[in-house]
Amino acid sequence: MRAIKRLVLAIEGLNEVAGRAAAWLTLAMVLITFVVVVLRYVFSIGFVWLQESYVWLHGIVFMVGAGYTLAHDGHVRVDIFYREAPPRTKAAVDLVGAVLLLLPFVIMIGWVAWPYVVVSWLRLEGSREAGGLPGVFLLKSVLLLFCVLLGLQGLAMAGRAILTLAGCDGAFGARDGAPDR
Repeated sequence: MRAIKRLVLAIEGLNEVAGRAAAWLTLAMVLITFVVVVLRYVFSIGFVWLQESYVWLHGIVFMVGAGYTLAHDGHVRVDIFYREAPPRTKAAVDLVGAVLLLLPFVIMIGWVAWPYVVVSWLRLEGSREAGGLPGVFLLKSVLLLFCVLLGLQGLAMAGRAILTLAGCDGAFGARDGAPDR
């Protein structure tokens, strides 16, 4: 059980770092958007690469932050019964949801995205727009990073559920950096 706990904490630590980094990208996204608006409407100047950069950042924030959001129980959930359920029932629901829904979904996305990303890398794909950003293949690679981070967090969620169902309710203390649940 200690190995499961260590694995869960390592995965959640990774997603914590990724989520906090993504949060800083939102600041960059807001500042770039502000610059684009000022340049366009005050000075009548526009740069395609600058406009694309905040769109790219928006996608990166969502994809890189998905695991972090799951770790902090921030994804949308229809929790009519879940909210009031005892911890063992919540753990059972989390385990079934992670194993039967989340992980197959992430694997399917990764399976479909892999050739899409590989072809993009083989072509060193750039923007279709004149003056756009050259590294579209890097942006498409974030799809695979999304699958890895969210899939790992699904495993961590399943690990937490297993520990709870095994009666190791105290396996995670407040100082373990465990996300709020």
